[in-house]
Amino acid sequence: MKKLLFLFTLTTTIFSFAQENTEIYVFDFGPAYEGLELMNVQNISNNEGYDNQPSFISNETLVFAGNNDGQTDISEYNLTSKIQKWVNNKTEGGEYSPQKFPSNNDLAAVRLDKDGLQRFYRYNSEKGNSTELIENLQVAYFTFYDDKKILSTVLDGDNMDLVMIDLPSKKVDTLFYNAGRSLQKIPNTNSLSYSLVNDEGNLDLYLLDMNSYESFFVTELPIGIKDCVWINDTQILVGSGNKLYMYDTLGETEWNRVASLEEYGLKSITRMAISPNGKKLAVVAEPM
Repeated sequence: MKKLLFLFTLTTTIFSFAQENTEIYVFDFGPAYEGLELMNVQNISNNEGYDNQPSFISNETLVFAGNNDGQTDISEYNLTSKIQKWVNNKTEGGEYSPQKFPSNNDLAAVRLDKDGLQRFYRYNSEKGNSTELIENLQVAYFTFYDDKKILSTVLDGDNMDLVMIDLPSKKVDTLFYNAGRSLQKIPNTNSLSYSLVNDEGNLDLYLLDMNSYESFFVTELPIGIKDCVWINDTQILVGSGNKLYMYDTLGETEWNRVASLEEYGLKSITRMAISPNGKKLAVVAEPM
């Protein structure tokens, strides 16, 4: 398999939230003759400081971790009305990685307290109050399979363990050690994806079949890349610098450049999210 060496400097630990002055941009996107076409960009954060970790809760609405006067809170933005609001009641910590529960409007997020304690909470969508989901579990990142099953990474010293959480029973099973931060529900499948650090220190991407609980190797992520997103059930997207690269599990076993954000004046692409209908792409990046 052809490997790409992406010029990306890892300056923080793998579970760190420290990336300053990021913004969240949303594009309409779709396939083009060569790669992807990006259109109608919107800056939905437009805010100094840390704005990151977008997640679509519908085709027109996103939540993300946003800078709220120096504190990181859960921000909600509607692409049609252009209305932004803060979701959670103020806490002593900061709220990160917000995501909607699959079958209701409540949100889950990771709270990082000022003393460094990191915990997993549920936020009522109407009142904004929160309750701890799993006591004393140092969740770093997570993704829902359904309302009961959550795949997460849990802090283990300087590394992370890949853990399956069963919410009704509060049962926690450790699946693998030394995991990466990118966890995804693969569209239109019964599978989740996760990454593990390989012998060379890079990240290998795997698929977890939730029917059989078997894991299957997909590909190695480009060197230095920690984040990916599934466009559909076969195509995977990553960002490096101001370029987007795609891997097609049904095509050639290599990463191909499919778009550039240079014309939009953006750099340092990290996290991404795709709307449920697959027509909008949210990108975390920095203005040049």
